[in-house]
Amino acid sequence: MSTSADTDEREEGLELKPKFDASGLLTCVATDAATGEVLMVAHMNDEALRKTIASREAWYFSRARNVLWRKGETSGHTQRVVEMRVDCDQDAVWLRVEQKHAACHTGRRSCFYRKVEAGDQLSFVDADKMFDPHAVYRK
Repeated sequence: MSTSADTDEREEGLELKPKFDASGLLTCVATDAATGEVLMVAHMNDEALRKTIASREAWYFSRARNVLWRKGETSGHTQRVVEMRVDCDQDAVWLRVEQKHAACHTGRRSCFYRKVEAGDQLSFVDADKMFDPHAVYRK
């Protein structure tokens, strides 16, 4: 059980005390360090967080595959971490990165290539593909 002192230390202190969810994960947002463009949202477990801090390369945990992975290990489209921040209660991470090529597994620069329109419809924005995902992610 969290105490008021724990909350104060987590919110105002200078020690990294990540607050993982029930699955042992933090949400992570990666943005382009130069432009501020949102590139992707992923998750980190403790190991991914520690490897990212140590290597200054983005590491994530895949909920779908239940594995740790380094961004770009298959595609070569890596993320070099320029700055890493945590939110006020340390349950989310923001990475400012230098993105090499595309961030999205669909071949696009960003995972956010569709805009929500009226009536729950989507439209493409900035949706040009930078690579063929079928050629890169052969299964």
